[in-house]
Amino acid sequence: IQLVDFKIECGRLFEGDMMRIVVADEISPDSCRLWDVNTQDKLDKDRFRRDMGGLVEAYQEVARRLGIMNENEPPRPTGPVLVASTEPPKGLKH
Repeated sequence: IQLVDFKIECGRLFEGDMMRIVVADEISPDSCRLWDVNTQDKLDKDRFRRDMGGLVEAYQEVARRLGIMNENEPPRPTGPVLVASTEPPKGLKH
């Protein structure tokens, strides 16, 4: 995988007379451009931006190559999971 570029978010943190620069962001296909070294296939959010399709598969391929996802592991569900309860959370009234 070739890291083409990435973005980071930064800000300032004031503590008394001192000011610190804070750098914080995740490293993921959402915050950087990743291309296949041999084929130049896009394995990042550009697939979505350019309506290329296969976004989930590309993210799974990145996870496999980085050793985050086992080769034999079936893909995980991609949609949200609805959890319902008939009881309101503690401290909340109907």
